[in-house]
Amino acid sequence: MSFPNLRLRRLRKTGKIRELLEEVRLSPKDLICPIFVQENLNSRVQGESMPGMDRLPLRDVVDEVNSIAELKIPAIMVFGMPSRKDDKGTSAFAQDGIVQRAISEIRKNLGNEIAVITDVCLCQYTTAGHCGLVKGDKIDNDSSLETLTKVAVSQAQSGADVVSPSAMMDGQVKAIRQRLDDAGFSDVVIMSHSAKHRSSLYSPFKDMAHSAPKFGDRKTYQLPYTNPKEAMREVETDIAEGVDIVMIKPALPYLDLIAMTREKFNVPISAYSVSGEYALVKAAAMKGWIDEKEVTLEILTAIKRAGADMIVTYFSKSAAKTLNEK
Repeated sequence: MSFPNLRLRRLRKTGKIRELLEEVRLSPKDLICPIFVQENLNSRVQGESMPGMDRLPLRDVVDEVNSIAELKIPAIMVFGMPSRKDDKGTSAFAQDGIVQRAISEIRKNLGNEIAVITDVCLCQYTTAGHCGLVKGDKIDNDSSLETLTKVAVSQAQSGADVVSPSAMMDGQVKAIRQRLDDAGFSDVVIMSHSAKHRSSLYSPFKDMAHSAPKFGDRKTYQLPYTNPKEAMREVETDIAEGVDIVMIKPALPYLDLIAMTREKFNVPISAYSVSGEYALVKAAAMKGWIDEKEVTLEILTAIKRAGADMIVTYFSKSAAKTLNEK
């Protein structure tokens, strides 16, 4: 079939025509903004490997979250850094824990102006720095599940809308769903880090959140990036266990897995554009090698184009500002 009079460039002639024909529209409403809250901190501390991202003292949390909400970003994801760690991760589920206190402050001052998502993991809270509890020289899956359920319930009690288990323990969604339901929190959403890959792109986060493992690595519980079929099995398992939203993590190098998930499953999809993706762009922009605003929008649009319904990104605030100015 031939189209002798077809000139696709006609569809790009002016800015308004291009807007009219835009197939994928990125919006601040697609974004989830991570925040880092550190216990016993007196003032903000910028992460060296994540320029523009701060560790916040508790007293600054409400102002920071309010500034995020004003940009029309609908949700935050809270990560906490406790003042004490132990081998059981007890500060992760303490009612006066840093995340629990942060949620309470947000709820007291901002009500439901923004959705609060919490990370359910143990790496920031244990002396070993692993996502689960350690027995001997191994991460023990089943004892970790019991602790993760305590974390999720304590966060729900503080006012979390969504709990987001990221430990990659087998059965974590089922265990958390059961415990939330039993505790009267059947309306709390679970957004699981369903296909969380073992990636070097997490390094800036480990520095920012003080969560690097003290021995070994996370290859026994995080996914290898060589196995897309295994990733789909992880997603399918979480769906079978009652997950509400699945997540692919990291995002940019795994666009194929986002697309595969979109094609195979009728479920909301989150993609986490991780700290290394952020740091690479920031470093190149600081060198003057790229236009940070344009590259950021291109990356986030590509993630949405692949099939993500929502994107966790450290570029949330800057991207929202750019989008709101359009």
